[in-house]
Amino acid sequence: MKPFEIFCACPPGLEPYLQAEALEAGFKGAEITAGGITFMGLWPNVMRANLNLRGASRVLARFASFRSFNLSQLEKQTRTLEWNTLLAANTPVRVDVTTRKSKIYHAGAAKERIEKAINERIGTTIADDPIKIMVRIEDNLCTFSIDTSGDPLHQRGHKEAVGKAPMRETLAALFLRASGFDGTEPVLDPMCGSGTFVLEAAEIACNLKPGRSRDFAFERLATFMPDRWAELRSDLAPTETSIHFHGSDRNAGAISNAEANAARADVAQNCSFTQASISDLIPPDGPPGLVILNPPYGARIGDKKKLYALYGALGSTLKTRFKGWRVAIITTDSDLARTSGLPFNNTSAPIPHGGLKVRLHQTKALS
Repeated sequence: MKPFEIFCACPPGLEPYLQAEALEAGFKGAEITAGGITFMGLWPNVMRANLNLRGASRVLARFASFRSFNLSQLEKQTRTLEWNTLLAANTPVRVDVTTRKSKIYHAGAAKERIEKAINERIGTTIADDPIKIMVRIEDNLCTFSIDTSGDPLHQRGHKEAVGKAPMRETLAALFLRASGFDGTEPVLDPMCGSGTFVLEAAEIACNLKPGRSRDFAFERLATFMPDRWAELRSDLAPTETSIHFHGSDRNAGAISNAEANAARADVAQNCSFTQASISDLIPPDGPPGLVILNPPYGARIGDKKKLYALYGALGSTLKTRFKGWRVAIITTDSDLARTSGLPFNNTSAPIPHGGLKVRLHQTKALS
C-alpha cells in the first residue's frame, strides 16, 4: 500500500507544539497546517499516533481524493473507491461533509450520495458508535478521511472523576510543552481540580503512553493489524523517576478526585495532592520548577470582579514564596492575569477552549 496523508488535529495556535512532539516521537516530515499537523505514513503510523501523541485531539487518515463537479459524478467516483479494503461489510458508518467554493455546494445532498454509494458497495448499518467518514469538498476537490480515533483523544480512559470546567488532557499537554516542560522538573498546580496538569506532567516524566487505557476506532477497520498493535502496546510500564508533581485545591472533593485519577493513571507514587487555599500555599521540598494553573475566570463562574482579589493573592503568594519557579497561567482575561502582578514576559495568541478563547501567560524564573 502507498503511504497516505495522516492529519492530527489540535486547537488553532498550538500547532507548533504538536509538530515538535510528533517530530520527537519519530513522525518524520510532520508539517504544520491549519488546526493540526500532517505527515505521510501507513496504518502502523496511524496506530502509533493515536497511542503516543499527547497533544493530538483526533487522528484522521486521508485515504482518497478526486475532483468532482456534480452530485452524480461524486456518487459514481465514491462507488469506485476500494471500500472493502477499509471497512468490513455492514460496518456502521456516519458521513460528515463540508463544502466550500465548489460547484457541489449542498453538503446534505453530497452526504446522501456518498452514503448511498458506500451502502451499495459494502452495506452499512445504524449504530450508536459509527465509523466517521469525513469529506471535505473545496475548490471542487473531494478529500475523504476516516476518523481513526473514535472518542476524542483527550478521553484518556483513566480519568473518570472530573469537576466543573475541566481542562482537556490534550490541551494541558500542549500548554505544558509551550511552558517549557519536558518531564525533568517538578510541576505544581495550586488550583488543580481533578488533577489534569499534574497527571499529564507525571505521565510525561514516567514516559507513559497517553492512549494506553482506551480503545480506538481503527481497531474496527478492515486495515487493523492486531499483531502489530500488540507489539506497539507491549511496553506500557512506566519509567521510574524521582521527580514529584503536586496539586492543591481548597475543595476537598477535588482532591479526592485527583487522587483517584492519579491511582487509575498509575502515577500516584509521583503525585501529591493537598487541600489548601492560595494564601496557605508553600513550595514543596526540592528544586524549583513550573507552577501552571487554569484559574477561574468571569465567563466561567459569574462576576469576574470577585476574582481580582483571588488573582492578587495568587500573585503575592508566588512572588513571595516561589522564587526560582516559572509561572504559567491560562485565562480568558488578560486584565485578570495582570492583576496578579506577576512579571509575564510571554503571552500567547488566543486559543479555543470550551467555546471561549484563552491565552497562556508565562513568566521567567521568579527572582
